[in-house]
Amino acid sequence: MFIVGEIINTQGLRGEVKVRRITDFEERFQIGKTVYFYENDMVSPLIIDGFRTRKNMDYLHFEAYTTIDDVEHLKGAYLYIQEEQLTPLEENAYYYYEIIGCQVYTSDGTVIGTITSILSPGANDVWVTEDKEGNEYLIPYIEDVVKEVDTRNKQVIIERMEGLFE
Repeated sequence: MFIVGEIINTQGLRGEVKVRRITDFEERFQIGKTVYFYENDMVSPLIIDGFRTRKNMDYLHFEAYTTIDDVEHLKGAYLYIQEEQLTPLEENAYYYYEIIGCQVYTSDGTVIGTITSILSPGANDVWVTEDKEGNEYLIPYIEDVVKEVDTRNKQVIIERMEGLFE
């Protein structure tokens, strides 16, 4: 299961909820799509039957949830999708879960560390990599640096760049 949103609050009296999107794909919330939430350690489906966006927030309505009382318990819940619902990506694009946990090596075989998180500051992602001593290195995901990504074997090969490890 993959998180795609968080229900921030209820909206109005007719069962609509305000959602903070945690996905790059707006189509995740199209009418007719199913998302899931955890309730009492059980996964429950929610079928979207209403969607709108306003001021960088998404507002969803779910089938069979017609009043504020029906959705009040959803406040703070995360919305999930299943792996088979993931959108196929173009070549050389990866989901974060595929990259986090990869071991990073230089082209000469030196171990740099493990990718622990990903930053998205603008033009390109930056892969935060931590070595055994706890030192962090910021690896820009650009062609000049990242030479090979093997998600199956959880390995990334990079080319040293001046100032990258200082």
